[in-house]
Formats: sequence, C-alpha cells, structure tokens
Amino acid sequence: MSHPTSTGSGPHLLGATELWIEATADVPESNVLITISDTSGEHTYLIAGEQIIETKSSLFVQAPEERVVVGPRIWYTRMTTAFRWSGYALAIVLLTFSVLSFSGTVKARVVLTGSMVPTINPGDIILTTPPTNVTPKIGSIVAYVGRRFDGTAVGVFSHRIIGGDAQEGFIVKGDHNPSPDIQHPKIPDITGVVIFIIPIIGRFLTPKALMITVPLIFGLWLIFDALKNE
Repeated sequence: MSHPTSTGSGPHLLGATELWIEATADVPESNVLITISDTSGEHTYLIAGEQIIETKSSLFVQAPEERVVVGPRIWYTRMTTAFRWSGYALAIVLLTFSVLSFSGTVKARVVLTGSMVPTINPGDIILTTPPTNVTPKIGSIVAYVGRRFDGTAVGVFSHRIIGGDAQEGFIVKGDHNPSPDIQHPKIPDITGVVIFIIPIIGRFLTPKALMITVPLIFGLWLIFDALKNE
C-alpha cells in the first residue's frame, strides 16, 4: 500500500519526503486509517475503498500516552505543566506562610501609601517578624503603631529607623517624606521588623482587582480546556 519511491499515483502527504499512498486495498470493503506526525502537526487520512479522506485520528482511536504530541497540543502540554508546577510552588509557599503566620513568626501587610517610595511602593506586600526575633536598629524598616498625643492608636506605619534607640525611642522617617515622624516609637509600639518585600502582588488583592482577575483566570481555563480537546 505504501512505496518508498518518488513515482506513482495518489496524494503526496509529506511534501519533500518520499511517501505515497495508493487508493487500493486487498479487501474492497476494508478501511485504512493512517496518522502521520511531524513538526507541523498531525495529519490523518482515511482510505475508504477508492476514496482518501482527510480527517482527525481522535474521531477513531485514542492515542497512547507515550505518543509524541505535536502542534497545538505541545503548547497546551507545556502550559499545563508550567501551571501545575507553579501551583505546587504557590501551595508550598502559602502553606509555609500559614504555619509561620499562625505561630506569630511572620506577618504580612499590604502597603497603601507612598511614604517609602522607591524602596516600598503602594501595592507591595511587606513581611515582618517581631522585634524579639530581629532587633530593630538604625537602617531597619519597622512597622509601628502610630498614636495620637493622648495615646490612641491611629494606624500602622512602616518607616525606616534613622536615629534614636530602644530606651528613648527611635527616630523614624519614610524614605519619601521630607521630615521624620513626630512620634518616636519604642519597642512596645513596634509590631515587626521588615524582612522581605513582595512587589506589586498586593494590588491584585483589592476587590476591584479580584473582579478582573477571577474572570480572567476562568477564561484562560476555558481556552486550555478547548485546546485539550483539539
């Protein structure tokens, strides 16, 4: 049925390669399904009597897992593998952070202001650890409870220590601010010392961002699912 020669009749399936298919069979009622895979994709032909019909192999047989995938399926396979390993990595990070957060070793906070630009930008996430684990010193970025003159807490600020000490109180200042903060926080006011900064991620945790991100992820999932069935 196939001849490794450059002469004969019938369709030429693979361009310059020497493979010819003759529209004949030993049994008149028999049908033959031929699938050829190369870098350009998968080509399937059904020989039914004297007719040769281009089709898809998935309509007739299920290919074994070890068969080499080509065309769009290569892209799909690579993307799903990347997403799978990214998911594993994210799960490990979240699990580790959950354990550390539950134990009080590490806390996360989304920065909302630009007082520490360019070191810390709005939307960045800072990871802090209590001052009992890392001693605050000049140059450290600390998160401290800001208070009014009557001692009422007004919020948490993340600024850099530029002077002072633990006994008299630290002098803190935002890198982007023109002058130091009025309050001089002491150790009881400091909730944590910044040990790591995760850029941008905090911007995707706002309600508006989640309204965009969730449908986008769902849309990507639909695309991958459609490619899977190609």
